[in-house]
Amino acid sequence: MNFKTLSTFSAFTLIAASTVALATEYEVDPAHSNIEFEIRHLVTKTKGNFKEFKGEFVFDEKKPDLSHLKFTVKVPSINTDNQKRDEHLKSEEFFDIAKFPEASFEGKTFKKAGKDKYKLAGDLTIHGVTKAVIFDVEYNGTAKDPWGNDKAGFQAITELNREDFGLKWNKPIVGGVDSVLLGKQVKLIVEIEANAKVAKKVN
Repeated sequence: MNFKTLSTFSAFTLIAASTVALATEYEVDPAHSNIEFEIRHLVTKTKGNFKEFKGEFVFDEKKPDLSHLKFTVKVPSINTDNQKRDEHLKSEEFFDIAKFPEASFEGKTFKKAGKDKYKLAGDLTIHGVTKAVIFDVEYNGTAKDPWGNDKAGFQAITELNREDFGLKWNKPIVGGVDSVLLGKQVKLIVEIEANAKVAKKVN
């Protein structure tokens, strides 16, 4: 290889390298994250959350882009601060945790929708039923904690019709909204703080 060919090859290599971005692999920190839901009960709202979950994703802050996003939730960890209600939610009339102990979400696309705002589309599986859903995501940036660990933060919100996932239990009432005890719509609020694992090269 002569000097001219070597120079051309080196220049091409530098250009190619400049087009390669570093994406970071993150693992959700459950101690500083929360998966919360909200549903109408009679004439007010009842909230709850899930205590056990895990998730991982690859995020490129420079683009920004997000890939390989997967969450898994242990449904028996549901908590509404009321033991009797929690047991009912775990029963066959709701989540039927004996048959469906896990819920999951797999991200498909992540599109910009404003400054630090995104639309995250993917497949959500609850009660053995998978449906396409879209989350409104706010990116809260990255930071190092006092121990030097790299962190990233997100909030993701969506609304679901629980009956689409086979969660149809209800009771008639006098008055209220639609004359039933529980609303169909469930608001899902996901607050995520994630720990950086390793940087990965992506094209």
